[in-house]
Amino acid sequence: MKLSSTPKTDGFRMPAEFGPHAATVMIFPERPGSWGYGAEPAQNVFADIIREISAGERVFVIVSDRTEAKARKLFGDNDNITVLNIPSDDAWARDVAPTFVSDGITVRGIDWQFNAWGGTVDGLYAHWGRDNALASRFCELAGYDRCDAQHFVLEGGSVHSDGEGTLMVTESCLLSGGRNPSMSKEQIENTLCEYLGGEKVIWLPRGIYNDETNEHVDNVCAFVRPGEVVLAWTDNKDDPQYPLSKACLDCLESETDAKGRKFTVYRLPIPDVPVTVTEHDLEGYTFEEGEDVREAGERLAASYVNFYFVNSGILLPQFGGDNRQSDDRARVIMQWIFPDRKIIPVDAREIILGGGNIHCITQQIPLAGQISGV
Repeated sequence: MKLSSTPKTDGFRMPAEFGPHAATVMIFPERPGSWGYGAEPAQNVFADIIREISAGERVFVIVSDRTEAKARKLFGDNDNITVLNIPSDDAWARDVAPTFVSDGITVRGIDWQFNAWGGTVDGLYAHWGRDNALASRFCELAGYDRCDAQHFVLEGGSVHSDGEGTLMVTESCLLSGGRNPSMSKEQIENTLCEYLGGEKVIWLPRGIYNDETNEHVDNVCAFVRPGEVVLAWTDNKDDPQYPLSKACLDCLESETDAKGRKFTVYRLPIPDVPVTVTEHDLEGYTFEEGEDVREAGERLAASYVNFYFVNSGILLPQFGGDNRQSDDRARVIMQWIFPDRKIIPVDAREIILGGGNIHCITQQIPLAGQISGV
């Protein structure tokens, strides 16, 4: 396994997620403080997602000693699913698996430092050593070169790429006190561009209300094509999300991408009815000491923007219950934005109860040779 610390000078960059994938990485869930009732409801949803993705690309499913037998029983007859035993602290593959970059010929994984979304400042659990070691171990077992970026705290969900030199982040996350407090905004931007092959960084001010990751970009805004983004939105000025989305819209309308294009912004409304934790949900958790806990009535950071591109289409969160109309609206809008892609609805309530959504539990590996502008 080769190591590299100068990816940009090597011609590597982060491809857009909407480009072709070689594979997707996921982690089978089990943490009692994230996934209630023995994680069985969440495991069933994860299994459905894994099977759906495997219809169009390979899936690496990371398991532990406790979940390996069940995963192999579920997926053992699927040649497009590879089960790997790697210790982890939770199931957020987007944030702890490598971020993959390519030079148009080969693909390598970047191994960022992970500190549970804020370390001792405002991290969500007290111990994250296994999560921080996962990217390196995955590269070793799956046969990808590893780029060492352990000096820099970053989660995969905190950065998007259009594949043509434009990166997008939120200030609320990347400038938070628990990430890289000794670095200036300019130094953080330069590091992103160096490792991801970026030429310009769009700094959105905020993310989704009550997002415990300090408002990851992947929950509020995503590239759909070069020069085009979808933004989480609400017309309800009394909703606490409104000023956050409005600040992002103002930013996007005043910016251009790395190629000088003005952004086309598609507004994708959040659920009309806030998705909250119920007493029944709460009874299923077992929280560890030092772990962020949930409360009945707590508003979760539900957003349809946390969708995931796959080779076979787009996996779109659905929240059900009082939000069936909102779910239908999101599907119609997404199909309009992507007339040539299959929109695949996924019941995501069990995932959002863990603190994230479909994009948060997946990490794409790009197909080598699919890099625009190289």
